Amino acid sequence: MMLWLLLLQVWASCLWLGHSEVVTSFESSCPQFFFRETPPNEALEPENPAWICQRYNNQYFFATLYDRKERIPVYSAYIYEPGPGKRPQGWLVEPQLINDSLPQDMYTVQALERAYNITRAQIMQSQAVSADYENSGWDRGHLNPNGHHNTLASRNATFTLTNIVPMNKKLNRKAWKKYEQQTMRQKTKKCQTDKIYVIVGAVPGNSSIAGGRVNVPSHIWSGACCKTKNNTVSAWAAIANNKLNRIWKISLGQLEKRLGQLYGMQNVSLFHSDCPRNMSLTSWA
Repeated sequence: MMLWLLLLQVWASCLWLGHSEVVTSFESSCPQFFFRETPPNEALEPENPAWICQRYNNQYFFATLYDRKERIPVYSAYIYEPGPGKRPQGWLVEPQLINDSLPQDMYTVQALERAYNITRAQIMQSQAVSADYENSGWDRGHLNPNGHHNTLASRNATFTLTNIVPMNKKLNRKAWKKYEQQTMRQKTKKCQTDKIYVIVGAVPGNSSIAGGRVNVPSHIWSGACCKTKNNTVSAWAAIANNKLNRIWKISLGQLEKRLGQLYGMQNVSLFHSDCPRNMSLTSWA
């Protein structure tokens, strides 16, 4: 009898742990994706948020604050570890946005429907699906790009729709791609390779796709902070209007100020206070 009770307790504990994919805070669940384990403050939190420790193949790869109402991420936070590899195929969704009793790992829509008798309508209530983007005129734009990861599993994990926003095609394929691939490589040369923390976000706009289901962001932004090889701390940032093929390279402090203006909020803080706010000159890219 005692053994049965012990096994029951272990089983119950495992069930509780299985509900940690959509979490109550990043600090207590997946703080490793933030510099000094310090997520952004509450200034950017939407009305109906979901904190997601993005899990694939039983491993956490990044963190996303998701806006259930607008069906786009507010931001995704990750550690920059670029490497060669093929671009993954297919799009994933987050089961625990539907019900926290569903699996922690990401699934395709079809696999989730078959395995758990979930309807397409149930999935669409809580998040965007790939079909929302079809014939919309907008790219499925990654916040956390697959090219910033060096394993097949970590690249696959970025192909969740909770990491995707409608992005201007020219911006996504030209100026923003240049920033992701060239500017980030240049900026990170002075960093310790395993200590480069990035947060990429989207500011909700005034239009939508898929009959009003998915918000089209007005701006896309990125901030980064790293410990350098000289044991100092460096930071930089960028922001782009989602209607233009142009990026504004700015300091972290300038980005926080601009986001404060766009959100109508004061004291936006994206990184730990050790990350310098006034480095880097403003320039076009």
